[in-house]
Amino acid sequence: MPSRKLDCRGLACPHPVLKIKELVDQGETGPLTVLVDNPAAKENVSRFLERSGFMVKVAEQDGGFAITGTRQPAGDKGPAAEKGAATAGSRTLILIGTDRLGTGDEILGARLLANFIATLKEMGQDLWCVVLLNAGVKLAVSGSPVLESLQALTQSGVMLLVCGTCLNHFQLLEEKQVGETTNMLDIVTHMQLADKVISLT
Repeated sequence: MPSRKLDCRGLACPHPVLKIKELVDQGETGPLTVLVDNPAAKENVSRFLERSGFMVKVAEQDGGFAITGTRQPAGDKGPAAEKGAATAGSRTLILIGTDRLGTGDEILGARLLANFIATLKEMGQDLWCVVLLNAGVKLAVSGSPVLESLQALTQSGVMLLVCGTCLNHFQLLEEKQVGETTNMLDIVTHMQLADKVISLT
């Protein structure tokens, strides 16, 4: 079967994923080849295809990336199945859109946010997902004072989603050290699935 090609170069997040989702929702079984022009889109598209049951291969092409997705055999749900397991108890999502907590003194604000993140582990099994966007993505990059705390959370099973558009804006995509680079569709979907959303913006 010939591969269906989708040119998503030049499209801002989350439009590449939305275009693919539309095809998948219509019953597209692939193979699909998706062209994107930046690393964040490459990660977002690859992850969406994997979670939709496709085997994914990525190749550099014309200064961007060609992502080929081939539908996996029935019964093989791939890595997405492992990530989709529900956690026990209430699913709480923490949305962090800043690298400071509160207004006023910036040094104090940074210290308060570091203390907040270090204390999140006390939520136990209820803490399901942490989303970083806008200036909050700076918390997940090299040199961040909360990097170890975030790594400890992910190692305990907490999902950490880091906005790819925001990383690109701050030119920090290559500096990210923890979490999954994600898109607005993923963020909205996780907010919808959460039992409780706590927002720090």
